[in-house]
Amino acid sequence: MENIVVKRAELKHAALIADISRQTFHDSFAAANTKEDMDKFLNEQFSREALIKEVETNDGIFFIACEGDEVLGYVRLRDGEYHPQFGNLSSIEIVRIYAIKKAIGKGVGSALIKKCIDTANDLERKIIWLGVWEHNQRAIDFYSKWGFEKFGEHDFVLGTDVQTDWLMKKDL
Repeated sequence: MENIVVKRAELKHAALIADISRQTFHDSFAAANTKEDMDKFLNEQFSREALIKEVETNDGIFFIACEGDEVLGYVRLRDGEYHPQFGNLSSIEIVRIYAIKKAIGKGVGSALIKKCIDTANDLERKIIWLGVWEHNQRAIDFYSKWGFEKFGEHDFVLGTDVQTDWLMKKDL
């Protein structure tokens, strides 16, 4: 996977992004959660229709990672909101960064995170941040490698289960 290209997602990618989101979320977290909570989350909070609408309504900045014609992952950034813990410093949030199962460990995540940091710098943001499940050590290690540090926590509700996400940031 040496020829990974990251480019701005288009409306035509909306359904594919939704499908990658749902499949990747399931692949990553189903084993650590009950089927009932996963089903509730995927059907109510993470429905295919809602995810498609995010892209169609331009609710965020979306980039896809491709090798040839194959989409291997994507990222969604949210810009324009101030995080209270950052004072008046401008920031941008990585809402989701997903790679399909066969692409994990092949450089897709690195290509996407680099694009996020480059975009944040292009927009002259001072901080880039994200939330990650406290039990997702592989992701925490990945973000730490890129210079992100924990600065807080917040609740993430998966179905009926209240879980803890670490909030991590990188100063730019």
